[in-house]
Amino acid sequence: MSEKKKKIVKSIKVDVDKCNGCRACEVACSAFHASPKYSSNNPGRSRVRVIHEPLKNIFVPVFAGEYTEAECAGRDKYVIDGKEYDECAFCRASCPSRDLFKEPDSGLPLKCDMCESEPPLEEPLCVQWCLADALTYEEREEEVEEEEEEEQMEDIELGLESLVDKYGFDKIVDAVARLAESKKGEISK
Repeated sequence: MSEKKKKIVKSIKVDVDKCNGCRACEVACSAFHASPKYSSNNPGRSRVRVIHEPLKNIFVPVFAGEYTEAECAGRDKYVIDGKEYDECAFCRASCPSRDLFKEPDSGLPLKCDMCESEPPLEEPLCVQWCLADALTYEEREEEVEEEEEEEQMEDIELGLESLVDKYGFDKIVDAVARLAESKKGEISK
């Protein structure tokens, strides 16, 4: 039996009624995840996408979630104010059937990381830059199984396997070595 421990669970609450579609959340997220940080703005790197329903002028921010290796079996349809949407429109997953929530350069899946950084931000940038207050940051404490750390390692291994498949082992080792050198330079400054 695995031991339970307490963990702070971070979430972003979305109030669709307040979202005006300004996309400041997308811009802030993509700038935060640029390399180096804040050096560019590519919405393809954003971990949030604003879906727009033009006839009713409704905007729905959707955050990147877990990666899935296969397409889902569901092809449900949703009718909202008379317009039909397929299930993929609101899906948070990165999957083989679409390019949404995939890194534009490498094709690796993206996932919202709540703008984790050192030093930590008080709240994710998308929430800070949401002038309409449609995004609200929340924290709560939950009991979780210790196996979650194993799942994180599996995610890292999956990402590395994907990179090796796409670029080859030697190129990945070279890239990691260059990254390690640049991080050493940042730390020594």
